[in-house]
Amino acid sequence: MAELERFEDMEVWQRARKLCNNIYPLTLKGSFEREFKLRDQINGSSGSVMDNIAEGFERDGRIEFRQFLSIAKGSVGEARSQLYRAIDRNHITSDEFLDLKLQAEEISKQLKGFISYLNASEYKGAKFKEASKPPNLKSEI
Repeated sequence: MAELERFEDMEVWQRARKLCNNIYPLTLKGSFEREFKLRDQINGSSGSVMDNIAEGFERDGRIEFRQFLSIAKGSVGEARSQLYRAIDRNHITSDEFLDLKLQAEEISKQLKGFISYLNASEYKGAKFKEASKPPNLKSEI
């Protein structure tokens, strides 16, 4: 796997962002807009997916990254469950539900694969890399 420099370059983060951006406008329409708790929950859980991927990446350690990817996977499952409530309550159409559910399932599969990769990897993370040269400890007087 090529070394990534920014979480924004990760396909799974990009997909999570798209899911979040596809859910949000639906929560502003009709009856969905008035069901405050579900609206806030689904916006929060879908946003949590991309946020946890980013936070884990920025921690610079494999074990922490894996943990945050697991949290992101849980959040995408939560969002998928909330989509069921949204369709059951007629807040979204069948087509909207199926499209968003498919997006969420693909993100979940991708996160699972990434977690498996990290579990098998010996790479510890950027914060564990030895510096190429020791820091300059001379004081300038």
